[in-house]
Amino acid sequence: MATLKEKIGYGFGDMSSSMFWKIFSYYLPIFYSNIYGLSLSDTAVLLLVTRIWDAVSDPMMGIIADRTHTRWGKYRPYLLWIALPFAVCGILSFTTPDFSATGKLVWAYVTYVMMMTVYTAINVPYGAMLGVMTDDSDTKTVFSSYRMFFAYGGSFVALFAWEPLCNFFKDVTGSVSTSWQYSMIVIAIMCFVIFLLCFGMTHEYVKTVSTASIGQDFKSLLSNVPWWLLIVAALGSNLFNTVRGATAAYFFKDYIGDNIFLNLGDLSILFYAGLFLGVGEVSNMVGVVLTVPLSRRFGKKSTYILTMIVLAALSILFFYLPCTPFGFWLMLMMQVVISICTGIVSPLIWSMYADVSDYAELKDGTASTGLIFSSSSMAQKFGGAFGGAAVMWILAAFGYNTAVSAVQTEEALTGLALLMSWIPAAVALLSVIVVYFYPLTKERMNDISEKLKVVRAVNNNLSSHEQ
Repeated sequence: MATLKEKIGYGFGDMSSSMFWKIFSYYLPIFYSNIYGLSLSDTAVLLLVTRIWDAVSDPMMGIIADRTHTRWGKYRPYLLWIALPFAVCGILSFTTPDFSATGKLVWAYVTYVMMMTVYTAINVPYGAMLGVMTDDSDTKTVFSSYRMFFAYGGSFVALFAWEPLCNFFKDVTGSVSTSWQYSMIVIAIMCFVIFLLCFGMTHEYVKTVSTASIGQDFKSLLSNVPWWLLIVAALGSNLFNTVRGATAAYFFKDYIGDNIFLNLGDLSILFYAGLFLGVGEVSNMVGVVLTVPLSRRFGKKSTYILTMIVLAALSILFFYLPCTPFGFWLMLMMQVVISICTGIVSPLIWSMYADVSDYAELKDGTASTGLIFSSSSMAQKFGGAFGGAAVMWILAAFGYNTAVSAVQTEEALTGLALLMSWIPAAVALLSVIVVYFYPLTKERMNDISEKLKVVRAVNNNLSSHEQ
């Protein structure tokens, strides 16, 4: 029986990852284009190339982790080994060197590739831990829910604090670029400590023994129909989040404007991108809490489909909200509901990957949890890569002007509105169509779980005798 300490400890891992991931997904594009000094086209290509490399490296890391054997287990030691490089590379990525335009472009590529490589090195093994901390499908959903609850909590802290931190350090240093670097130092220190807590509070219990070679692992993976369907679904859900998130800073800067206050009687609050995104992260946490009861009641597949349909409908409605004080309140409330839905989806995806891993182990004898979970990370990276790059390209296509004091055209403002509404809605509907054909229902997973207990017992006994 999993302890509360282990559940919280596992949640800490994605709390740390998500603090970085959300800052990089939502603020790095505008940092590169509006502060660092890259053009929209250079930023788009940079985001695409570096994250494609990052996605391609995920299966390699999965294979390495599957074949790691230490006294701490297969996957857990990477939390200890990579935590410091993770923090350092994050700081370097938000550092603006005094180089020429070409030198700065090279620096951006080198530091971002380094950042995404260490992200893979720590996040792929962390994700794979879900498959070896318990052999019960429902408990995996519980662990996954803790993971996403803490992930959204970390994201809320990072996003809500980011702009105030930047403003604070700007007042102290007098430099916008330096203020962003110092803000990342604060976030990086927090992430380093949290990863160490995750390592110290978790354990690996399930001993998996692969009877297949690396080639057989890949052959099994490529013939795994549920894996292919889940890859597309995960890509879709990550595209949905990345497109809306990466657009938010531009949307508030140009569509809504600076210094917009929402009145609360005698009080008022500043309506800015950090508040909008931060409220979304808190709402995500509410969605995570709902995931376990909803998936137990309706099954993971049905819960995913219904939630994505709601997301598509709400996103379309967002396009028609007026740019007025009342409309701003509606935007905030819409963000709450949309984020509750995305909070339901995220734990489902991770838990469904654990089911796909069990399916592959029973079907082909491949204990390739790391390889399969690396594919989920790969989908996340591709979603981030194409989502971030697409935002840049679409903004450029609509004539968006990156000058500091530029007044955007109506066409550019329409592009911003579409990026927050119709475009992510189309992605959500595509995900619904794909998951409709996903075959691993609740009943089938119960059958797979029972059969695997027998197979694992036999394999572990054989392995013990051989030693």
